[in-house]
Formats: sequence, structure tokens, C-alpha cells
Amino acid sequence: MGLGMKGMGDVPRRILICPDSFKGSLTATEAAESIARGIHQVLPTAELELIPLADGGEGTLEALLRVLGGEKKGLWVTGPLGEPVWAEYGVLACRGLALLELAQVAGLTLVPPEKRDPTRTTTYGLGELFQVVCRESIQEIWVGLGGSATVDAAAGMAQALGYRLLDAAGDPIGLGGGELARLERIEPPAKRIWQGKRIRGLCDVQNPLTGPLGAAAVFGPQKGATPLQVQQLDQALQHWATLVKRDLGQSVDRIPGAGAAGGAGAGLVAFLGATLESGIRLLWQQASLQERIHRCDLIVTGEGRLDEQSCMGKVVGGVLEQAVLAEKPLLILCGQATAADRAKLATYSLPVDIGVIWGGSLAEQEQIPDVAKAQQQASLYLERLAARKLQELL
Repeated sequence: MGLGMKGMGDVPRRILICPDSFKGSLTATEAAESIARGIHQVLPTAELELIPLADGGEGTLEALLRVLGGEKKGLWVTGPLGEPVWAEYGVLACRGLALLELAQVAGLTLVPPEKRDPTRTTTYGLGELFQVVCRESIQEIWVGLGGSATVDAAAGMAQALGYRLLDAAGDPIGLGGGELARLERIEPPAKRIWQGKRIRGLCDVQNPLTGPLGAAAVFGPQKGATPLQVQQLDQALQHWATLVKRDLGQSVDRIPGAGAAGGAGAGLVAFLGATLESGIRLLWQQASLQERIHRCDLIVTGEGRLDEQSCMGKVVGGVLEQAVLAEKPLLILCGQATAADRAKLATYSLPVDIGVIWGGSLAEQEQIPDVAKAQQQASLYLERLAARKLQELL
């Protein structure tokens, strides 16, 4: 279904640009700026409002800081492979609020493809971030969950915070999701530096911890897990959840979002008493997205790949939901899109259209040879796609 701008009456004067990141190619801010350049080629006098979004995964820190303000800080922590990585976080001193992002310390982009192995990768650096943040005058901590290279149920974070995760001989287990199979006892630390602070885990998925829709089965393969490792990790997470219920009195396996970030959602609840919620819902509340949508004539969003996950707690799904409620036309720009999901979007009652860099007419016109080339020059192609689609719609 086309947008049919002429059927709307006036050419859009106010355009809201609110994309997610294009993973591996563009941050949400870079994507929004590329789209804006393309739109201004066609409508140079249009009023553009750029609100880069995130759903709890990679880019959440940047998006929240842009909306809320605050100070960005950084430090060296233990990365997913045990090597030092530079991680940033945000502090809003006036609100007593800290903003953390798991992808900063254990993100999939921090691990080369040939080294991806979620039986070994760890969230230890997240615990180190908590240690630093909890020394400040902070009452509330938001943690973006998503985009991780790990399936350790935040066990590494817990180890950094003083939890003793012990094997049958009473010795500490090692780091990584594979080590959870050896776990026999969980002992909390005597001093809990996070006590009295409200901790909110921001999820981009609602998956349970284990089973066919769990952390290992759904997300393990994209983190580098083999079919055998997926099975082993799922069993290890089940074992961990049993011990969490026995030793910590927490039943976490079926909590929506427990499977986020390789079980880090469940880990935040079990180890820190956190609550889990939709990252995109929180961000659009903080950004007053509903009010901005009501003021605009056209919404433009997008992401790297439009697929079955896009409408399940992700940015595009969240923006689509708000566009439907406000009855505003929507343009979705993406790197790739499955045929099924393109067809599904055509069934919505509101005007909605999709532009695709790879797999559409733009790739033919620009003679883009492959996906890798499209990703390397994503900013340029996204700018051209935005201009092309807007010209078609007008």
C-alpha cells in the first residue's frame, strides 16, 4: 500500500524522523541524519525533527542521553572475551539516575565473528560498571539489555559484584555460559552495594529464559553457538534457574523478557531485584513520542533488517503502533526486508510504505553488488533511498 500523499491533501511540512540503528553500519543518530539529508533534497523547506530511537539494545545509551541530557562517562572494564574494553555510561545527577548499556561491555560487535562462542563470553564488565555507578549518588539505574555476545544469565555480572558461584567442590566456577552447567551453589555477597536502588532492565524482546523460545534457542545461533552448544546452554540455563529458586528464592524462568540478552534479563531480576520492561516504550515516553507524532504530517522510521522480530518489542514495531493510534502516514526505510513482513505491513489500515536498500530497485539503480557493499556505504544509500521514496510518494 502506498502512502498516497496527494490523497492526504498538502505536501508534508513537518516530518518526524525516528529510526533505530542499522546494526553494524549506522548508529540511530547517523541513520536519522542520513534520512534528513535525503528528505531535504526533495523538500528543502520541510521542518524535520530527529529523534533517534533504541529498544534497549545497542544505541540505547546514546538515544537516552540525547533525549534526557546528562553526562557521559567512561572506563575500562572486562569485555566479553575477558580483555579490556572501553565502556561508556550516562549520569543524570539532578535526577539521581544512571544509564547503562550491556552492549557497551559485552556487545556482539566487540567479538570478531571467528571468536564468537557464548559458552565462553561473559557479562563480568557489567558488574564492574555497577560497582562504579553505585559509588555515586544514584537512586535509580536503567540498564539497556540487548545486542550482547553472551548467554550467561548475567552470571559474570554477579561474580564481579561479589556473588560466589560455586561448583560441587565448593570452588568458584569460571566465566561464560558453559560454566553454569557446573554450578551447584549460589552465595550472595555480605555487602550489596546496589541495595536501596531501583534497577530497571530495558528489554527489546519478551522471550522466556529457556525452551524453544528461550535465550539459547532463539538467540544463541546469532551469537555463534552451534546446535550442540544451543542445547547445552539451554540445559545450563534451566539448571541455573533451579538453583536461583532454591538459593535466592526467585522464580525467573517464565518472566517475560527473562531471555533478553542471553538471560541477562533473568539475571538482573535474580541477582539485583530488578524489574523488566519494554525499552522502546520507556524511550518513547521519555521522548514524548506520542505528542511529537500528533504534531507531524509524516513519520519516517527504519532499521537494518525488517523481519519477524521487528514488531516484537523493537523500534519499528513501537513506532508503527503509535502511528496506527494517531492515524499518521508512515515510511519505513531499511537495509533488507523479508517478503513476508513487507506483505504483512501492507495489511495495516493506515498509509504505510517501505523502502529497501538491498533487494529493491535502489540496488539495481545504484548497481550495489552485495550486502557487504550496501553496509559499507549505508549512509549514502540510506540518504538516496529517503530521497527516492519521498519523490515516489509525492
